[in-house]
Amino acid sequence: MESLTTRSISIKVIAKYEAEASSPEQQKFVFSYQVTIENKGLDAVQLLDRHWIIVDADNVMREVKGPGVIGLQPVIEPGADHVYNSWSVLRTPIGKMMGSYGMHNMQTGESFQVKIPTFKLIADFVYN
Repeated sequence: MESLTTRSISIKVIAKYEAEASSPEQQKFVFSYQVTIENKGLDAVQLLDRHWIIVDADNVMREVKGPGVIGLQPVIEPGADHVYNSWSVLRTPIGKMMGSYGMHNMQTGESFQVKIPTFKLIADFVYN
């Protein structure tokens, strides 16, 4: 698990290789990941958008930007969290992801960025 806290917003990510959905002979390596966004601050915040950078072992980079996460723009109250699951497909068995969330403080109206920690995507068979 990787974790990082920016401005009282803690991001934790757990990644997993999905062997049954992958097809190595076709250069298709599927990874799932679970993100926990915890509000350790005093004000409610809303997650407005996401920006992912996905890099494979061939150093090919993709960017994904868009509103919310999995179709939601959750409001996260102080002391609460928002957990979601998603996935990514790489052409190599090793890669990494990183990025940021655009957040909005519901009390002050301020917008700010929260960093997503860099996490590795490694197929299980790479360790053998």
